[in-house]
Amino acid sequence: MSSDQQESSDQQESSGQRDLDVELLEGLPSVGAGIARALLPVRRGGPDGTLPDRQVMVTALEQDAERYAGYSRVCGFTQRDEVPATWLHVLTFPLQVHLMAAQDFPLGLAGLVHVSNQMQLNRPVELGEALTLSSSAADLRAHRSGTQVDLLGEARVGDEVVWTGRSTYLARGKRPSDSPEPVAVSEQSQEPSSESVAGAEGVRNLPQNAGQAGETSLKNGEIPSALWKLPAGLGRDYAGVSGDVNPIHLSSLTAKAFGFPRAIAHGMWAHARALAALEGRLPSAYEVSVQFRKPILLPSTVGFSFAQDGADLAFRIATKDGKRDHLSGSVS
Repeated sequence: MSSDQQESSDQQESSGQRDLDVELLEGLPSVGAGIARALLPVRRGGPDGTLPDRQVMVTALEQDAERYAGYSRVCGFTQRDEVPATWLHVLTFPLQVHLMAAQDFPLGLAGLVHVSNQMQLNRPVELGEALTLSSSAADLRAHRSGTQVDLLGEARVGDEVVWTGRSTYLARGKRPSDSPEPVAVSEQSQEPSSESVAGAEGVRNLPQNAGQAGETSLKNGEIPSALWKLPAGLGRDYAGVSGDVNPIHLSSLTAKAFGFPRAIAHGMWAHARALAALEGRLPSAYEVSVQFRKPILLPSTVGFSFAQDGADLAFRIATKDGKRDHLSGSVS
């Protein structure tokens, strides 16, 4: 293990995580192959199981300028040398899928729902910089609707940590056997309805407050400041530049197989599109948190709004009448 890898393991141990081994890959794995592998019947540990005791890592990764140009176009970013935080998530996402599709991951990938995401960009990262990327799983825990787990990501340039990410996933149903009874939730809370990682029927009927990202100061029912018309093929466009070929995003036919009336937009496309709308207001280093709520059926028209309080930003993507959120988030 190199000195920077050892430092990463030491940091994980000091933050309450286990001391992890390193699984070093030659390149980024295929998300599609991971999803296909996860659909095979495998006996898993479930909520009472244990998380893999390793982090998956790729070193000296050269960023693909052509792919990044396509990503910027699809998500609405201005083409520039400094990449957004969401692009670094795209690069680490295959490592997440590789971990979750493995036989020793306790929860089935096909039943996991991405409910929230947090990222911290520590400094501007340029497209020409080679990256060391890693991902690990942490904090398997009870949720009133099932079991949650965090997938952690990290990007380094040399020994410097330039980006970190945390994606929280929910497996509905069984909870760890030693967990306390769930607490009742106020009926006034909005019901988030996040996307499945590999397709899961009825994802749009998630219980209230499944995500943990910070709330915004924007109110439901406010008229959006901008309307975005999203085409039917948006999911395929984003899949082409991100590599996320989850079938619920690709066509109405494949989405219906998983309980959706039409294809839905990627949650991370919505996240990126919101940041693109704010890119002129983003500082050079920032933390962004989002909570995924009601899926965006394609085609559709959605509304975008934001509010600023000093250096902090709150934003939301909602239905065009502003009455229901698709995504809410904050930047600090």
